[in-house]
Amino acid sequence: MRILVVNWLDRENPLAGGAEIHLHETFSRMVQLGHEVTLLTSGWSGCAARVDHDGIDIHRTGARYTFLFAAAAYYLRHLSHESFDVVVEDLNKVPLFTPCWTRSRIVLLVHHLFGLTAFEEAGIPIASATWLLERPIPWIFSGTPTIAVSESTKKDLVKRGLHPEQIKVIPNGIDLDWYTPHPNHARSVDPTVLYLGRLKKYKRVDLLLHAVDKLAQQGVEVTLKIAGTGDDLRRLESLCIKLGITNQVDFMGYVSEKRKLELLRTCWLHALTSSKEGWGISCLESSACGTPTVASDSPGLRESVVSGETGLLVPHGDQQRLTLAIGSLLSDHQAREEMGRRARRFAERYSWDNSARAMEDFLTRLVAQ
Repeated sequence: MRILVVNWLDRENPLAGGAEIHLHETFSRMVQLGHEVTLLTSGWSGCAARVDHDGIDIHRTGARYTFLFAAAAYYLRHLSHESFDVVVEDLNKVPLFTPCWTRSRIVLLVHHLFGLTAFEEAGIPIASATWLLERPIPWIFSGTPTIAVSESTKKDLVKRGLHPEQIKVIPNGIDLDWYTPHPNHARSVDPTVLYLGRLKKYKRVDLLLHAVDKLAQQGVEVTLKIAGTGDDLRRLESLCIKLGITNQVDFMGYVSEKRKLELLRTCWLHALTSSKEGWGISCLESSACGTPTVASDSPGLRESVVSGETGLLVPHGDQQRLTLAIGSLLSDHQAREEMGRRARRFAERYSWDNSARAMEDFLTRLVAQ
């Protein structure tokens, strides 16, 4: 098949996250399976306009806030003459409305939508624009074959007006050969909790800072390692100073894949308290390393964490329950280790190879119709 994927970002973009990892891991495997994949995406200052990554032919145009308009213009000028068998719109929060500017067969791939949670993350103008841009999705994509990365995302799409029969759930995967438990089962000497991801307001890392503060008041010493960057950094640093926990929080910034693996293997707990995720890849990566997760019981996360088995889920925003969950696992070595073993077994159900084969099967059946 000749496949065009359209997404706001590619994996090399400084703002890339889980959706871009999913795109690259899935569609680079599609290339290995013999298909031709082109990616139309946005650029950033100093980037190359066209590159090849693991066989994916990447075309960059526009920037973060202009790609919505630049994508259609670039497609019409440079790609509309190509005979693509299918165009996959990789919808990560804001749609690009591909049915309005291409006559090719369309597949919608959805990670998650913001909805009203946009107002937790951005100012009123940008949040309002995001909310408004999501509103036409049921009409623009009515009847469009759709892939959701989780049952939570499928439920959200159905609630918004898409028919459940048009939606296929294909979960994310991880690299199970890379993400493995520590060969010596080593952990850090002192209690550590790891947050791994972008620093965005809707990720609610502030809940973890308050948990560290409350645990300290109870005499429980714990270090919170925050691996990642983002525009919420300054606010979080200020909150640490206000709470007086700067010595217990390590803002590590961007970490390499090797360092990331080391952290996931050696921390006592992984934590993710987002109000909404498409899936929660970091939870699955942590599970593959034999490390349990404490997470919000929110869309996406309730599928990547099995509460009581691979970690604990707490009502989102419930500071008391979050603090209790973290404290209880930090103090119970046996429970953590048993959860870690079950977490690894759970993670082994998922792989990028399985995701890519499911994607290939879905697209092949569609193109053959």
